[in-house]
Amino acid sequence: MSGFDLILFDCDGVLVDSEIIAAEVESKLLTEAGYPISSEEMCIRFAGMTWQNILSQVEKDADIPLSATLLDKSEKLLDQRLARDVKIIQGVDYALSRLTLPRGICSNSGTERLTMMLSKVGLMEHFRPHIYSAKDLGADRVKPKPDIYLHGAKQLGVNPSRCLVIEDSVHGVHAARAAGMRVIGFTGASHTYPTHADRLTDAGAETVISRMLDLPGMVAALSEWAGVV
Repeated sequence: MSGFDLILFDCDGVLVDSEIIAAEVESKLLTEAGYPISSEEMCIRFAGMTWQNILSQVEKDADIPLSATLLDKSEKLLDQRLARDVKIIQGVDYALSRLTLPRGICSNSGTERLTMMLSKVGLMEHFRPHIYSAKDLGADRVKPKPDIYLHGAKQLGVNPSRCLVIEDSVHGVHAARAAGMRVIGFTGASHTYPTHADRLTDAGAETVISRMLDLPGMVAALSEWAGVV
């Protein structure tokens, strides 16, 4: 049996152009703390990860202690920037208007941030009430673990094998694939980089699009092919 019963979207870098903002804020904080890193490198290495997990990884890689205050400082600065600057990904409104399948959001961002961003860009009503944060499940259950995608499928009563995920990050693709779901990679946000599409494909995305305008057609095409999960 081909086709899908549910589409699950990541949020940051798929629906809202927020990953580049996070990379700018976080690269500045890490550089000031003694770990020089550009916003582009942040996108390549850490897009899709929580700030807490990024700090843990940096401490492990560089063997330098990072102040716990960076956790709160980043959250405050990032919320301020997002509230002011976040924008919808071009073509999302068109794609959502053409997609008829049930849909939901499965994100590593917290519920309050998701509500703020989606409200600001006018997307809340497209997804409410099926907006799920991995942080609500627990700090140890965020992507690249599959928990949030399994949770989203369960809430909507759909077998994971009948779910299609739209993801922009390697960590997110790994999470969706570990959940037994098929994945379309997306590289149309401002944080994209030259090897982005290749990395998503290597992680398990069946195909990659760079425009949301192409999403309805790609969903239709993949619906005709059962694929292999």
